[in-house]
Amino acid sequence: MTGQQSDDLPVQYTDIERARERLDDDRVVKQTPVERSSSLDEFVDGTVYLKMEHLQWTGSFKTRGAYNKISQDVERGVDSFIAASAGNHAQGVALAATTCGAESTIFMPRNAPQAKVNATRGYGATVELVGKDFQETMAAARDAATESDAEFVHAYDDVDIIAGQGTLGTEMYHDCPNVDTVVVPIGGGGLISGVSTAIKHLSPETRVVGVQAEGAETVHESLAKGMPVTLDEVNTIADGIATGGISETTLRIIQRNVDEVVTVSDTEVARAILLLMERAKQVVEGAGAASVAAILSDDLDVSGETVMPLLCGGNLDMTRLQTVLVHALTERQQLLRLRVHIQDVPGKMEELSGIIADQNANIHNVRHDRSVDGLEIGEAYLVFRVESSGAEHAASIIEAVEEAGYDVENLTQTIR
Repeated sequence: MTGQQSDDLPVQYTDIERARERLDDDRVVKQTPVERSSSLDEFVDGTVYLKMEHLQWTGSFKTRGAYNKISQDVERGVDSFIAASAGNHAQGVALAATTCGAESTIFMPRNAPQAKVNATRGYGATVELVGKDFQETMAAARDAATESDAEFVHAYDDVDIIAGQGTLGTEMYHDCPNVDTVVVPIGGGGLISGVSTAIKHLSPETRVVGVQAEGAETVHESLAKGMPVTLDEVNTIADGIATGGISETTLRIIQRNVDEVVTVSDTEVARAILLLMERAKQVVEGAGAASVAAILSDDLDVSGETVMPLLCGGNLDMTRLQTVLVHALTERQQLLRLRVHIQDVPGKMEELSGIIADQNANIHNVRHDRSVDGLEIGEAYLVFRVESSGAEHAASIIEAVEEAGYDVENLTQTIR
């Protein structure tokens, strides 16, 4: 990956400039803000500007590419569109088609977040829930497009889609012309292909870093083999980048324009979501938080740099938010599961509850276990779910229980 552009690439900066002219309509796309994060500055020992594309209409960047393609197709007489999406592309296509006076049918995985399904319908699309993952959904959508007169709108393997996403790269550069590194999530590669094309044209010395979720990572192997690699299964909380593969088109652009690709775990993504809520007061979905997870990881050094992580989406389903928060708080030891070995006699629960309360800790619930292998008659476990202020407070709670003569096991550390 050389970081240099060439005229032989399928998308050129002139394509992005034409897309910007088409997108000069704030009913469809608005310029999203950039905010300095002094909190993240301290974490990375650099200067962090958050590009807040999650505040875009539809909650993600996807409308840029969808409108760039669909508006041209409608001018050529197309009046019906089909797409496959885990959620954000769905909303972009729905809004773009409706704005252009066309119909849209969106195929989404059966496990797509309900908030994204509802939003897609709200933008005027017909939604079909098909397939257990994106690859099955994609196959069903392609079959439907083949059997109809509708135009298929690919989420990333389309030069007009890529050019539309590239308008975000132009915007990012003008937001902060002195940026040293931009960090961009990668699903199918359409976003980073467009952004990197713009950035490398406007500022060739700026480093472009891509981020993939650990459970959907394909770019490293694709680069090594020189051809797109597709996963049979994906497993990540970052559903917006859980495509399980890139395309030949996006691979070519990534090879030429992207300087580095890093991978982040779901734990790192959950940690980034929580940190953005606490410090930046922004609710961002897993895919959108992946860029912040990357700059906080040990795999990417941005110390001393001006860095711009792209928050590409904010469509976080509330049930997913609950799961993410529990995971992140558990990882911080702000939620504990403590199993205490007791003699099964009256008063033990009250005594232990008092010990924990004396440490200014809040007990969420407690379970009494008697039917556990290894327990003798007359013995039991009390399993407490406790809220603490962090690792130091958690250690003091455990120490207090042990000093009272009880054996205690921190199940939180066992399941992390």
